[in-house]
Amino acid sequence: MYKKYFKRPLDIICSLLALIILSPVLLVTAILVRIKLGSPVIFKQQRPGLNEKIFTLYKFRSMTDKRDEEGNLLPDEQRLTKFGKLLRSTSLDELPELWNILKGDMSVVGPRPLLVEYLPYYTKEERKRHDVKPGLTGLAQVNGRNNLPWDVRLETDIGYCSNISLFKDIFIILKTLVKVFRKSDITLRESRLDTERAQAESLGE
Repeated sequence: MYKKYFKRPLDIICSLLALIILSPVLLVTAILVRIKLGSPVIFKQQRPGLNEKIFTLYKFRSMTDKRDEEGNLLPDEQRLTKFGKLLRSTSLDELPELWNILKGDMSVVGPRPLLVEYLPYYTKEERKRHDVKPGLTGLAQVNGRNNLPWDVRLETDIGYCSNISLFKDIFIILKTLVKVFRKSDITLRESRLDTERAQAESLGE
């Protein structure tokens, strides 16, 4: 009943309140991103959502697009500045996803939306992670986040999808806030996902 009738209204209320309350933070962050990292301020990328329907994900950009004398992008570690690392470690780069939640592309809690390119490689069981809307945070994020192996992350996502409840969502949200403030379970080294994101940012996508 919660999943069918109450989860979406709560998403609307929570995202709208968060956008209003955090509007000064969003504004200041946007200005700092423009000054320190350049434009576009908002990083956009296509991600699979509910039933694998593709939507546009919004984030603050976290890397520059600096290039060498020949016009080639500099190595990722040189374009990920201290400010960019701060955005990621505090999850400030994720705040524009509140708009995705308000639009209905995402939920506050759910499996994190991964790259479209991964879709052909999911098993039948793993595809069940798309039976619900992707989330700003999720069960995998509060149980290891980027430190979890991929198969464990996917298994955790599937477990959430099969047992959604109000109390579980509240628990995940509260645990997420704790982890954000403690900056725990965050890996700053470049992964395949970060590398592809960096390439997309450099193209202004």
